[in-house]
Amino acid sequence: MEGHAVISTDILARYAADEALEVDGVRSLVASPLHRHKGVRVLDDGTRVEVHIAVAWGRNAVEVGRDVERRVRDYLASMANSTETHVDVVVDEVA
Repeated sequence: MEGHAVISTDILARYAADEALEVDGVRSLVASPLHRHKGVRVLDDGTRVEVHIAVAWGRNAVEVGRDVERRVRDYLASMANSTETHVDVVVDEVA
């Protein structure tokens, strides 16, 4: 039996959070006490990531959301070999 490595959902969430915060126009991540996450939820064993953001005032929320989705997906593919990860971006605030 060959071994394999598994990356925890906490690490995937941290990778997604770090990359989302690097996108121009993202002011912050938005935590949710309801779902107990700090701005990023990793679902379905890491195949789905939900990123909650606050967009800077005056920025196009759709464009910022698309940038976050693309960059988080690409970053997870390069750092965690997660080529099948679906990224949902939720704009919770404009600040």
